[in-house]
Parts: sequence; C-alpha cells; structure tokens
Amino acid sequence: MQVNILEAKNRLSQLIKSAQAGEEVVIANRGEPVARLVPAGKIAAVKADKGNARAILDWIESHALPAYARRSGEEIDASIEAERRSWD
Repeated sequence: MQVNILEAKNRLSQLIKSAQAGEEVVIANRGEPVARLVPAGKIAAVKADKGNARAILDWIESHALPAYARRSGEEIDASIEAERRSWD
C-alpha cells in the first residue's frame, strides 16, 4: 500500500496496525516513495542475515530503485569517465 505523507500523518495508527499485520506501507512525497513502514520483526531478521550473499540479493530484489534513479551500464560508465576527465 502506498500513501502520501499527509495521509500517513492522519492515519498513522491504522498504518502501524497494517504493518504489524505484515503489510508493507510505502510513504510517498508527491508520488515518489520516500519511506517504508514494515514490522520491526522483519528488520531484526534482516540484520541477523547481514552479510549473507543470499540475504543481500533478496534485499536488492525487494528494494528496487525508483525509475528516476535507474541508469544503464553505459550511462554509469560515461558518468565515471566524465568525472575522471574533470580531475585533470
């Protein structure tokens, strides 16, 4: 479920109950996700597996970058090259 900041402020108790029930609540600012409300138990489980390759890959798959932050390999390489050229 995704809600905007004002709605989250007005419905915080309900959203916390939803998170406790296992539902992920995404809080957005003008439609762009900025925070995620999840049960505290999930956080503890993730921290226990910290450093485990499978846990890292699972986390990456479940926390996709927003569209505005995605870049292709070529775009990343070009950006790195431009930064390196600026050092000279």
